[in-house]
Amino acid sequence: MPTVFRKDGYRFFFFSDEHLPKHIHIEKAGSYLRIDLENLNVTHRYNISQKEIKRVLAIVQKERESLLGAWDEYFNE
Repeated sequence: MPTVFRKDGYRFFFFSDEHLPKHIHIEKAGSYLRIDLENLNVTHRYNISQKEIKRVLAIVQKERESLLGAWDEYFNE
């Protein structure tokens, strides 16, 4: 599970055998979120408040280009 970066206690990562669409997994203290990087839709969530989702979405939106670049680099696209 390659970690792309950590911010505010969140770990942003991929699984090594990912699939399309391009997405990022985020976890922190028992909470989990998966966000589609193409359209910033939340595709899965577990034990995370709406307030935290908004906070994470803001981080992903700000870092979207670097996350897409990390996906492309890791998966050789």
